[in-house]
Amino acid sequence: MSPRPSLEIAVVSPAGARTARENGADRVELCTGLELGGLTPSTATVEAAVGAGPPVHVLVRCRPGDFVYDAEEVALMAAEVRTAVRAGARGVVVGALTPDGALDTNALAAFVGAARETDPAAQITLHRAVDQASDPVAAVAALPGLGITRVLTSGGAPTAADGGAALTAMAAAAPGIDVAAGGGVRPGDIAGLLAAGATSVHLSAKTRATPRRAAGWVPLGAGGTSADDDTHFRTDGTVVTAARRALDAAVGRGEEARGTPR
Repeated sequence: MSPRPSLEIAVVSPAGARTARENGADRVELCTGLELGGLTPSTATVEAAVGAGPPVHVLVRCRPGDFVYDAEEVALMAAEVRTAVRAGARGVVVGALTPDGALDTNALAAFVGAARETDPAAQITLHRAVDQASDPVAAVAALPGLGITRVLTSGGAPTAADGGAALTAMAAAAPGIDVAAGGGVRPGDIAGLLAAGATSVHLSAKTRATPRRAAGWVPLGAGGTSADDDTHFRTDGTVVTAARRALDAAVGRGEEARGTPR
């Protein structure tokens, strides 16, 4: 029997991990810089999230931008993988491409090796670099041979809800790989994503935090366009709860249709 589909929430803090756990998440993907697509969090953040939340998978991405890395960047991220796993992460979320859009198998081998040398049970997820690959379905088909057990993907589309056909093809191309549908996912999308072949769903469930400042404001970086927008994201427990309910309802309908006992 296949494992029940799971709910993963992207969080940026120990508080977010705790909110995700309290509202029904099965695990969290921990990062920082969510507005940049996610970057590697600090070791202290990993340790605190492990203490506060459900199983933690850590995004390892040393910079924003493309996923084509030089040798120094690969070595840095391999070290970050080791540090995250030592800090208690159950898994890491990694990715790398060649300039022509193929999987960078040498970089991925370095990441997988770093994780499994630290904890043989560590789970490895290929992140949404796959959605910028020249052939996302072929990339997913190659994952079992690389020791990677999960893929986080929108099916190569702007949102996972738009990538249903590719999600179906990915699930068929790599049986046994956990195809986690992620990218602009809303609770209302979940049933359709599972029907397309996703075996888990991923969403950030984020909302902008209300700024706490009472004094004046000046822009401090490229992202600071206004005082109201210059803030951070937090995890919205109501969205997590809605996603949990939507996932459970979709799974229940599927079990009833198959005559599977709950």
